[in-house]
Parts: sequence; structure tokens; C-alpha cells
Amino acid sequence: MFQKVKNIYHLFQAAIANIWYGFPSRRLKVIGVTGTDGKTTTTHLIAHILKENGKKVSFISSVYASIANKEYDIGFHVTTPSSFAIQKYIKRAADAGDEYFVLETTSHALDQNRVWGIHYIIGVVTNVTHEHLDYHGTYENYVRTKARLLRASALGIINSKDKSFDYFSTMAGLKYKTYDDNLKKLNNIEGATEFNLYNFAAAYTVCLALGLRSEKILGAILSFKLPKGRLEIVYDKEFKVIIDFAHTPNAFSKLLPEIKETYQLKGRLIHVFGAAALRDVSKRPLMGQAAGRYDDIVVLTEEDYRTEDPLKICDDLAVGLAKEGFSKVNYDELANTKGKEYAVIVNREKAVREAIKFARKGDIVVLTGKSHEKSLCRGKTEYPYSEHEAVKKATKNKYLYI
Repeated sequence: MFQKVKNIYHLFQAAIANIWYGFPSRRLKVIGVTGTDGKTTTTHLIAHILKENGKKVSFISSVYASIANKEYDIGFHVTTPSSFAIQKYIKRAADAGDEYFVLETTSHALDQNRVWGIHYIIGVVTNVTHEHLDYHGTYENYVRTKARLLRASALGIINSKDKSFDYFSTMAGLKYKTYDDNLKKLNNIEGATEFNLYNFAAAYTVCLALGLRSEKILGAILSFKLPKGRLEIVYDKEFKVIIDFAHTPNAFSKLLPEIKETYQLKGRLIHVFGAAALRDVSKRPLMGQAAGRYDDIVVLTEEDYRTEDPLKICDDLAVGLAKEGFSKVNYDELANTKGKEYAVIVNREKAVREAIKFARKGDIVVLTGKSHEKSLCRGKTEYPYSEHEAVKKATKNKYLYI
């Protein structure tokens, strides 16, 4: 009941925001991108392709907003901002003469009516996997919420190989194209790895639908660089350190084997991760199990534990690790382990430091879940934190700790 009242409030706010700013989305071609995984990469890539083809475009993603070629920080743990912020950004883009606006659109924003009134010409659903069931209750409700973007769009771009396709493809009146049909066209594109190939195909299909020629799209993709904190190598000497935003079982299942294959892992895969509190609790063992299939060593740590007990969160993750044969040890024992062992270090900066401390030649350390974010939520307080700075400090002082 409380959520319904809250959603009505957001609808009222969205209506006022649209009126206040003059329904600015009507002056632009808005592309919405939603999905469990891959939203940010797909959003950035669509904007990049359009820019490389001489189009004026702005966008909002979970990393930042780029409005009329000026960057804006959208705040802590935010993907889709408030209704007033969205409409303000869209108006700035329209006033600057932009033709396109790419908006990363979350299921929460859709459910809460924060994007009401936006005129989408294309709605993209990258995938719908296990996430946010604490909020939506069931997978079916989650899919129905994602479908709201497609209903608000003149054309839907969806994946026929995703579990959600059966629901989307039977929606009355939905005009759609499937993007997985274009996967083969991207197989030889540098940077289009198995991990992000579907994101590339989604962006390709969008731009094709917008009237761009295939060769022009493929040419633009060649110069694309992944957003900060997406499969980003931040240290590459005797061992590698990679940062990624993966925080779902599906993302782990795609990211980890891709890292091992792409970088021809010769040593151990050392994985540092946690799970955000007050979110989908049921995904935690699944995350642990997905990690356990590919990791050699795991360090469980905090990831915005908020008002939950971080040790309890780590225990939930460890249930999945145990199913893959992992056993718990003290963190100082990890240096000599031969694999299939995990330790718990709640303080994330210390967890990163320790993982890097015992990394050896040929190892890969992968840090997931925080990526570009600039804070850690402990209790009800946001504390400044940068995964990149933590790595920089740990690698600089690695040999001082031994």
C-alpha cells in the first residue's frame, strides 16, 4: 500500500516536471535502455555510434550524464534520476539543439512513474535476469515492469534468446525487432567479446532502426571504449587487476569465464565481491555459486551493507560457494592456498589490499560490484570510497605489506 501511494506521488511529480519544462522529450528522439545487465554499456555505445556519425546526442547513464557535451555527476547509487532532474536534462539537450537522447531506464524508475511523459521512439530491453525481486516480488512482476518501457515506445528492441521474450513477443500491439539476429555481424569486431557481444548487438540494431547504414555503425563501434568500471583493466604488470560492475548471478556467469579466456589466465582468478543490503536476498547464494564455478580464490566483503549485518550477507554468499566446493579460511591463509577457498574481510579497502597483497605473477584479481561508484553505505551514512583509488593504493604499497 505504501509503495502504491509513493508511486502516485512520483506520478504527480513527473506530471508537474513535464509541464514545468514544457514536455521537452517531444523535441527529441529518445531511446530508452533497460534490462538487468548491460544497460550502461548499451547506453554509452548507442550515444557513441550516433556521435561518430555526426549526430547531436545527450545521454544519462549510471556512470554520469552527458548533456550537450557537458558531463554531470548524477549522485550516489543512482541510475535514473528524479523526474525533475530528468526533465531538466532533457530540456537542456533540446535547447542545445540535440537530436537524440539516450536514457538508461531502471525498473524502479518505470514502476515509480519517474519517466512518465517521456516520448520514447525506441525502447531496448537487454535482458531480464535474477535481480530486484525484493522490490518486484516475482520474476513475472519484474518482466511486466520492464515491459512498461516497451509500451511507451514506438518500437521495441528485444532479445529472442532471453527468458523474457515469451512475454514481450505476445504483448498486444507491440512493434518490435530482435537484436540477437545481428550477433554474427559483430563477431569480428575488436572489443566485442562474448561478455558484451549482446550489448553491442542491441546498440547496432537500435542504430540500424534509426536509419544509419551498417558499415557506418560497425565503423563507429571500432572506436568505442567501455565506460569506466566496465571490464576495466586498472593494473597490468606481473598480474592484472580488473574492475567491473557485475552484481548479479547472470553477470558473474558471463564475466568470469570471459576474463579467463580473453586474458588466457595462467595463474589464479582471485575475486573480491559482496552484495548490496536491503536488496534481493535470494540472489546471494546464486551469486556465490556462479562465482564458485570459475574463481580460484574469493574474498567476500562489503558492498553497501546499510542496516544489515555485513557478516550475514557474506554468509549468504558463502552458501553458494560451498555448493561449488569452497571452504572458509582466515584471510592470512589465502597467500598459500591452491584454490577453492574463501575468506571474509568486511572492510572493502582492506579486502582489496589483501587480495592484491597475495597476488602472484599470472594471477588476475577481479573486483566486482562497486565499479564507478564513489561511496560505500554503512548504516545510513555514505562514506567516500573509490575502487580505483583502493587499487592504486594497494598496488603502490604491495611490497610494503609483505
